[in-house]
Amino acid sequence: MTSFFRARRATFGLALCAALAPLAGRGQPASPTVRLRGTIEALTPTRVTLRERSGERIELALAPNLVVTEVYPVTLAEVRAGSFIGVGALPQADGSQRAIAVTLFPEAMRGTGEGHRPFDFLPQSTMTNATVADVAAAADGRKLVVKYKDGEKTIVVPPEVPIVSLRPADRALLVVGGAVAITAQSIDGQPTAQRISAGRGGFAPPY
Repeated sequence: MTSFFRARRATFGLALCAALAPLAGRGQPASPTVRLRGTIEALTPTRVTLRERSGERIELALAPNLVVTEVYPVTLAEVRAGSFIGVGALPQADGSQRAIAVTLFPEAMRGTGEGHRPFDFLPQSTMTNATVADVAAAADGRKLVVKYKDGEKTIVVPPEVPIVSLRPADRALLVVGGAVAITAQSIDGQPTAQRISAGRGGFAPPY
């Protein structure tokens, strides 16, 4: 593994890869992955240059079997009891979680990445992939009770929190200036984009 990937390995990049596995087919990466977030500065049929959110400029090869996923906005009203969701959040003093963003997974992705774990987006942030057991009104938004195989969490979702879903896309979705999240790994010593999540028409993935 190159020093680039040794230094920048995201603790839970593998968990996010797992969340996209049904869209990617059965192949599993053989080496560690990192999650990169930023804006496309340049794009060719074989390479992408990313201005990462840290300001770093990173050039990556595009894997021949690159998986592109569209991230698109939905509403909190679409999140119901029985929905399988992923919630990036920050822990609160009362033991609840305050959502940063919510992903409503398509039915084909139900159960993937299930559980509660640290998340590399912000200091102390967490990721919970779980089934919604209850939805209720709260003073500052909506309150979700979610359950996973070995636990449950109470999550407060403020009104301004982005709610998104995912669907398969192709390389035509990728444009210079577009915000993306890239799952990458070192292939033969070269940073290589294996999966890219992007929005359409200027919409940016929340994380």
